[in-house]
Amino acid sequence: MSEEEKVRASRNRTLTLSSEECDSFRSDLVNLSGEASAESLIDKTIWGDTLQVLKFVPNEIADLVIIDPPYNLSKSFNGTKFGQMTEEKYENYLSLWFGEVVRLLKPSGSLYMCGDWKCTSTMQSVIADKLTILNRITWGREKGRGAKANWKNGMEDIWFAVKNEDDYYFNLDAVKIRRRVVAPYKVNGMPKDWNESADGNFRDTAPSNFWDDISVPFWSMPENTEHPTQKPEKLIAKLILASSELGDMVFDPFLGSGTTSVVAKKLGRHYLGVEKEFAYACLCEKRLKIASEDKSIQGYSDGIFWERNSSAKQKKADLL
Repeated sequence: MSEEEKVRASRNRTLTLSSEECDSFRSDLVNLSGEASAESLIDKTIWGDTLQVLKFVPNEIADLVIIDPPYNLSKSFNGTKFGQMTEEKYENYLSLWFGEVVRLLKPSGSLYMCGDWKCTSTMQSVIADKLTILNRITWGREKGRGAKANWKNGMEDIWFAVKNEDDYYFNLDAVKIRRRVVAPYKVNGMPKDWNESADGNFRDTAPSNFWDDISVPFWSMPENTEHPTQKPEKLIAKLILASSELGDMVFDPFLGSGTTSVVAKKLGRHYLGVEKEFAYACLCEKRLKIASEDKSIQGYSDGIFWERNSSAKQKKADLL
């Protein structure tokens, strides 16, 4: 049976894109071949090679930069192949564009870069040469095949860095996580640091640098696309809410299927992204169009990040 003849399961909500849709979104994309004004790039997707177009983006345009570059793995992105390199060559690859990305970050801005265990130390070195690293976030990534002669890779890192460690924005209250209380402790008959509700007992806790509440997009989730390394909207939402304010500009130089721009739009931020693959750039535009009507983010509701499988409201939404 050919790909065209395959029938998806009734609950498969993976977002796809037809050639006709690609044609309709083409005019929304920016082709950057010369210097552009900051105003002309607000809420835009640049269709082009990051290595070629960054030089045309104005200085200090971004309050927040989120980077999910190709890891040092052999991977195909819609036919474009990225080949694994030696650590030295991969470091050189990162250095080719990282300085330009830093140029786009405002003096009080923050930057996050995603990586896996193979390339995270190389990323640390490149970032530390230009910025001050404040932390490394590790998040549980359950999706993926097991390894026969090694431990399954179930985690990824996100480096958190700033230009000025004495002047940057961070909103702790915006990223607290609501956890179910297993052993509710009371003082004088009243809950101690937790709240009772019809759905159970919960406590809002400050987030650590280890995140175990993230679900990687899969076929029954409406945010899922066919991009091979798509990041969860909930993951990106945490970064945006913690390190930007309403109306700030969020920039992503490796946009993929558009998650950073989509989440920025849902959360009331401006966005700018660069994507080399035409199909992915168009997919981003489709997701942005959907986000105009649907602001929901799985695992985040009523201003709260919920521990996985703890919110009755979220469980109901996941089944729809």
